[in-house]
Amino acid sequence: MELTGPAKLSAAPGGRTALSAASVAVILLPAALLALALTAHEVLPNKQPVLHSAQYGFLLIFLFGVYALWALFAFASEGAFRRLRAQAPIAALIIGIVGVWELLTLKLDSLPLPYFPSPVKIADALINDREKLLICTLYSLRLLFLGYLIGAFFGLVTGLLMGWYKQFQYWINPFLRFIGPIPATAWIPVVLLVFPSSFTASLFLIALGTWFPVAVMTWSGIAGVNKSFFEVAKTLGASERYLVFKVAFPAAFPLVFIGLFMGLGTSFVTLVVAEMLGVKAGLGFYITWAQGWAEYYKVYAALLIMAVLFSTIMTLLFKARDRVLIWQKGLIKW
Repeated sequence: MELTGPAKLSAAPGGRTALSAASVAVILLPAALLALALTAHEVLPNKQPVLHSAQYGFLLIFLFGVYALWALFAFASEGAFRRLRAQAPIAALIIGIVGVWELLTLKLDSLPLPYFPSPVKIADALINDREKLLICTLYSLRLLFLGYLIGAFFGLVTGLLMGWYKQFQYWINPFLRFIGPIPATAWIPVVLLVFPSSFTASLFLIALGTWFPVAVMTWSGIAGVNKSFFEVAKTLGASERYLVFKVAFPAAFPLVFIGLFMGLGTSFVTLVVAEMLGVKAGLGFYITWAQGWAEYYKVYAALLIMAVLFSTIMTLLFKARDRVLIWQKGLIKW
């Protein structure tokens, strides 16, 4: 049989045919595990109550079909083959973990309910509570973005002023050192008394948690700009406004983005705690509500949404960084 594409390239002398066979086996492993998980799901009886067992089976079939199409395309393209070869092991590991999880919970009932629900039970929550989860996700996004944008704005302003004006640094630095290291969630008893509603209190906590790392890293970036940049710009007749916004601030971007990443991570933590203060919706509120009813499968569903949501937001911020700092693309890994 004549080999084509990446398989043909691997069929050269010196044992590369064996390497090609190993690569093909690795690529087909996720599909085999999906087929095995589907077989176990359909054949073995359920020992825990679930509502959407058939829909979970359809999901496994859909994933199997998508992966099969991806694999077929990979065998026709050397670049796609290499990418799939690199991603297949971790995909197989995830599929294996989920399959064993279902086996130990839904099929064997080895782990106690309600603390260890099966993945099918979590799918129940995603399907049955999809409207409530959607509303809670939108509320969380609104609170997160408003708090993060407010905190990032004031952090950038504070850091810029501290890095440029020594007098401003002299007066603000003691407050930054005193207030900044305190976790934002530690201010909960105070903000509940000061702010008129739980929403504004939560907004302040997220903004405060974002403000500190953004301010510190922006300050460090502005203060660390090479002085020769300013001398050259002044020689060409640059004004102070030009020096700040066209020289100092762009040169500080690498550290500014580090502060934005740190602030975003802090805002995620603060968001979940802040939504437990008494707001009417949000993923943190949903987790508290589900835990109160001992419906831990709903807790896991909310955690899954958080993982996907927060990871996506962080990835978008990294994409923006790579576009702005094209010369540092890939320097910080995510």
